[in-house]
Parts: sequence; structure tokens; C-alpha cells
Amino acid sequence: MKIAVYGKGGIGKSTTSCNISVALARRGQKVLQIGCDPKHDSTFTLTGFLIPTIIDTLQSKDYHYEDIWPEDVIHKGYGGVDCVEAGGPPAGAGCGGYVVGETVKLLKELNAFYEYDIILFDVLGDVVCGGFAAPLNYADYCIIITDNGFDALFAANRITASIREKARTHPLRLAGLVGNRTSRRDLINKYVEACPMPVIEVLPIIEDIRVSRVKGKTLFEMVGSEPSLNYVCKYYLDIADQILSQPEGIVPKEIPDRELFSLLSDLYLNPIGGGGQKKKNQENLLGFTRI
Repeated sequence: MKIAVYGKGGIGKSTTSCNISVALARRGQKVLQIGCDPKHDSTFTLTGFLIPTIIDTLQSKDYHYEDIWPEDVIHKGYGGVDCVEAGGPPAGAGCGGYVVGETVKLLKELNAFYEYDIILFDVLGDVVCGGFAAPLNYADYCIIITDNGFDALFAANRITASIREKARTHPLRLAGLVGNRTSRRDLINKYVEACPMPVIEVLPIIEDIRVSRVKGKTLFEMVGSEPSLNYVCKYYLDIADQILSQPEGIVPKEIPDRELFSLLSDLYLNPIGGGGQKKKNQENLLGFTRI
């Protein structure tokens, strides 16, 4: 099974992806996580350092694939999760889609691409061109990470459009949304009412999730010294269980941009419950949270 994880930049995709990867490994799966971001920091939480990228390795070997060994590009992360970073072209130059293609090509040359039960692509930011949508060419499912804010749901809607387009020619389905750092879910609920899709899980605001990223550790690793965090791991194990159930998934139909803007703005412009509620609605719309 191949899964592509998308969402607005800064929403917590990499932290979520790493914890899902470990959860899948805990369920007995052989997992490879591929970071698809020029920052090459997707797997940092699994390895604790920035591993060499595919592109760096190819360049160092003058693109002689026959001179590259699996251990040159595949690094072992926490929980037995294997890690690869695609890397990318210099800022402002080249195409991220080309890099993803080269990564898959090399893994196939190394006879590694089909050795895993699960391959998880962790993809940068919003889908703004066909290059950034390239991982969808290889995926069975897409998972969108969002929060209860306007910008994240607007990005989710654009990703939804890309999934629909790719599904015309590929066996791709949307598995659903994962809400991250979300104390309320009224905007999420409003969006999925208008654009029907599954909501796999909604994680509340948990400071330790953010801290885990800074520490370079997954929540599963942190539990070793902080058993009280075990309840957080259960969220990711639940996501893993839903993935492993091989859900039917959907081909979603995005909402036109102006309709989505109007839909989500309505909660802000027409508050229910007076001034206090209006302030809460404003914060939700802008992606802030109240604790």
C-alpha cells in the first residue's frame, strides 16, 4: 500500500507522518517513509538528524545508479521504519516532481520499491503544480492533514481537486482528513458537510506533539521516559488501524474557491451567540485556537 500525505505548510504533516509510520510498524508492517520536500526534514523525527538526500547521492555518483547501494539512501529510523529523503532542486529552480520521479526510479533500481508493506510519501505544502502532485501518481490513498482554520481547509480543498484529477488515470482514492492541533472542529464539520469525505481522526491540542518535533523524537519514543503520553500514541494507532482496514476511499469533488470562501466566512460574518462567540469564530477562521 502506498499513501501520500498532503496538507498546508506548517500544519504538522511530517510529525503526523512519522508517528503514523511508527504506528503502522507497531502493527507489524514493513514501512518506508519518503520525504518529498527540498528541506529534507520529513524523517527528522524518526532519525534525529537530517539524512542525505537521493539527489545529493545521485549527484555525488554522477547519476550512475549502478554505483549506489541501498544503505547509501535508505536509513533506519525509530521503530524499524526505513527512511528516505528525496531532496530537491535549488530554491527557485527545477521541479519537485522530477525529484520524486528520480527517487522512485532509484528505489526500483535497488529492488527496494516493492519490498515494503507500506510506503508513505510526506509531501510539502499545498498542491500548486503538477510537480508537487507527482507522489499521487504512485499512491493508492491520499490523507490530508488539516486543522479547524480557514487556510488549512482552503489548502485541503485544492488538494481535493488534485486527487480528483489524478483519479481519472490512477487508482487513487482519498482516505480522509486528519485534524491536527484542533480544539474545535466546527469549520471542519462545515467543510465535510459541503464536500463529503471521511474524517479519520481529530487530534486535540497537545503541546507534547509540537515538542516531539523539536526533540527529534516520535511520541512513541518519548513514551519510554514519559508513560503519560501513551494516550497520544493511541490516536496514531487508530489512524494506522483505519489505514490497514483498506478503506474504500472516495474520489472527492472539490468546492469552487469562491463558494468555499463564502461557506467558511459565513461562520465569521454571521456569528451565533453574540460578541463572545464572534471572537471565537474569528479565531477559528484564522486558524487560532482557544484553550
